[in-house]
Amino acid sequence: MHKSAFKAAEAVRCAGDQGKFWEMHGRLFEYQRIIEPFGGHAAAVGLDTAGFDACLAAGRHAAAIRADMSQAQAAGITGTPGFVLARTDPKNPRKALALTFLRGARPFESFKEEIDKALEAAPR
Repeated sequence: MHKSAFKAAEAVRCAGDQGKFWEMHGRLFEYQRIIEPFGGHAAAVGLDTAGFDACLAAGRHAAAIRADMSQAQAAGITGTPGFVLARTDPKNPRKALALTFLRGARPFESFKEEIDKALEAAPR
């Protein structure tokens, strides 16, 4: 995991508290090489920087992010981005019959190939 990934996740959620989750998300991905300090990014997306800084300093979203990380690790996801394609039981949609893990950024064609394989393997 990137050394700033956890704090970046907190920054995105703090931005979300002000309705700017996706704006901050996009900005941090765009500026990965100069991710810190987060305050400059907060100002750039139009946040109340004092409120943002207070949220980040308090670790307001840290517990929820740790819980998300634990859940992802339990599912075998070890990095971002990570994707799980699941074919479910038609009689019980909560029951996965087949799982495919895709690790890392991938082009559309890669997803299409894996989805097509899953559809071909599905009983008819």
